[in-house]
Amino acid sequence: MKFVLFFLTCCLTLTSLSAQEWQKDIETAQAIAKKTNRPIVLVFQGSDWCAPCIALDKEIFQSNQFKLYARDHFVMLEADFPRKKENALSAEMTAHNNDLLARFNKREIFPFVVVMDKDLNVLGETGYYNASPSTYILEIDGFTKL
Repeated sequence: MKFVLFFLTCCLTLTSLSAQEWQKDIETAQAIAKKTNRPIVLVFQGSDWCAPCIALDKEIFQSNQFKLYARDHFVMLEADFPRKKENALSAEMTAHNNDLLARFNKREIFPFVVVMDKDLNVLGETGYYNASPSTYILEIDGFTKL
């Protein structure tokens, strides 16, 4: 019985360690970026209507490889634009995301990934394409090395 409890505890610990925390607020993301000296990866998505957004999340962002890397190298910031009523955001969050859209995604492309430094200077932009998590990590990291 002790072994089972130990095993379950280890599994829960590993699961929590592997997950990067997604920020919803740019001010919070920027504060973390300044404190940790990490770039911000801002992801514009339509989580309940945009098929490429859903694929990017499933194939890249939810992969263990990306989660483990992102935890120590990126500040992940989400700007979601759901369309279904049951997924509607608060008026405040909708306004915040619309401000991000106007500032960093003027063409309103979904999905759209913007990599920024801690001062919110854009370092690079990308979207969804058929790639492995390691290829996607290399691309994002490449923006920070320019």
